[in-house]
Amino acid sequence: MKNVLLAVTMFAAACGAPAPAPVAPAERMIPISTPMGEFEVYTRKVGDNPKIKVLLLHGGPAATSEYFEVLDRHFPNEGFEYYYYNQLGSHRTGTAGNDSLFLSLSDSLQSSYDDLWTTERFVEEVEQVRQALGLDSSNFYLLGHSWGGILATEYALKYQQHLKGLIISNMMASCPEYDRYAAEVLGPQLPPDVLAEIQALEAANDFGNPRYAELLNRYYYVEHVLRMPLETWPDAVNRAFANMNYHVYKLMQGPSEFGISGRLETWDRSADLPNIGVPTLVIGAEHDTMDPKYMEWMATQLPKGRYLYCPNGSHMAMWDDEATYAAGLISFIRDVDAGAL
Repeated sequence: MKNVLLAVTMFAAACGAPAPAPVAPAERMIPISTPMGEFEVYTRKVGDNPKIKVLLLHGGPAATSEYFEVLDRHFPNEGFEYYYYNQLGSHRTGTAGNDSLFLSLSDSLQSSYDDLWTTERFVEEVEQVRQALGLDSSNFYLLGHSWGGILATEYALKYQQHLKGLIISNMMASCPEYDRYAAEVLGPQLPPDVLAEIQALEAANDFGNPRYAELLNRYYYVEHVLRMPLETWPDAVNRAFANMNYHVYKLMQGPSEFGISGRLETWDRSADLPNIGVPTLVIGAEHDTMDPKYMEWMATQLPKGRYLYCPNGSHMAMWDDEATYAAGLISFIRDVDAGAL
C-alpha cells in the first residue's frame, strides 16, 4: 500500500510516461464481471512453465505492475512463467475500446465507481483472472507487494485451495500496527522541524502544497520508499507511479504518508495468519515503511512461513536490495516446487 504517492506521481508524470505499446501476443485483456458491470484488466505473460506460474499483484492501490520489471533480470533465467497484471482502476484497465477508462474520468465521475474499490471485490477480480489464465494449485504462485500484499492475504484466506505458494512482500498484516510504526518510529526519525511542518500541512489538509511534496521527496521517499536519488529512480518505477490512479489510492489509503485514513484504516488479519496453510514467504526490509520485525513475526504465525530480510532495502526492496530480494524469492519458489516447504 505504501507508497504510491502523490508527489512521486507528480514527479514521474513530469518525466513523461510513454504511451502504451500495441498489444502483443503475450498481452491479454481479461474480462471481469463486477456488481457495477463488465470491465477488462490488462495482463502480460512472460515465459512458459507448466509448474511455476507467478501472478504479480502491484501496490498502490491503483499503481501498475510496471515496477515489477526488475524481475525480468531474474525470472527468465530460472525459466519461470510470470504475469504482469494491472488491477481494475489502474492504467490500461476499463472497458473494451477504452483501456484507461478510469484515468480518463474526472474525479467526480470516478466517484460514481467508488463501490468497486473494496478488498472483497478485488479478491473476486483476482479469482477471475486466475481462472482466465488457467492457474491452479499445481503451479500458481501469488506475489503481492505493498497493497498487493493485503490483496494476496485476503485472496489466500478465501481461495488458498488454488495456490501452490504465496509471497507477501513489504506489507504488514495490520494497518493499525502500521499506523503505530509510522507514528512512533518513522516520523520521529525525521528532523523535528521537518516533521512539525509536515504535520502542520497535513492538519490543514494541504496535501497538494508543493512544499509537502518537497519535504517528502527530500526526507522520506529516498529513505523509506526507494533508497536511490529521486532523479535516478528506475524508469519502470517512474512509469508505474506516473500511471497511478490517485483517486482510488486516496479513497483506500488516504492522503497522508504517515498513516492510513481511507477504507483500509482498520484492516487487520494478524489473528488469521495461522489459517493460511500454503507455503508463504514474507519479505521485509530494514528501511521499509513497514516494520521489518513485525513482518518477521508474521512468518512465525504462518504454518509454512518463511521470512526474507533485505538489510539494504526499503519499501521497493526489489530495486534497492535487488540481489537479496531476487535470490530469496527464487529460492523460496524452487523449494516449494521441490516439495521442501
